[in-house]
Amino acid sequence: MDEINETKKAADRRRHLREPIIVFKVIEENSHQHLFGYAKDISRSGLFIASINPREPGERFHIAFQIPKTDIQVTCQCEVIWIRKYKPGSKPEPGYGIRFLDLRDDIAAAIDRWVSTEMLNG
Repeated sequence: MDEINETKKAADRRRHLREPIIVFKVIEENSHQHLFGYAKDISRSGLFIASINPREPGERFHIAFQIPKTDIQVTCQCEVIWIRKYKPGSKPEPGYGIRFLDLRDDIAAAIDRWVSTEMLNG
């Protein structure tokens, strides 16, 4: 039973278009400090932020960024849903995955269009 649930969770994580990108100035609105991160993967459901000091799962914060080469401004609340800690010699990059919690539908659709365009121009 657990195996079935894990497979379903993995499929759900990939149901939206994703494209590796190097972004963003990501601003955490509820903080006095700004997070400048690189997002390597984005979809309408969330993104991955490369970081050697990932936040903890369950943490929530507001985030603001602009999709590269567009006028798409994203501002929403998000939640850390998984982390990958730094391990010397490890291939996968450390960081954390966030889920958008209150992304407007028009912005989600704009992200989908942008990802599709980037994949075609790849």
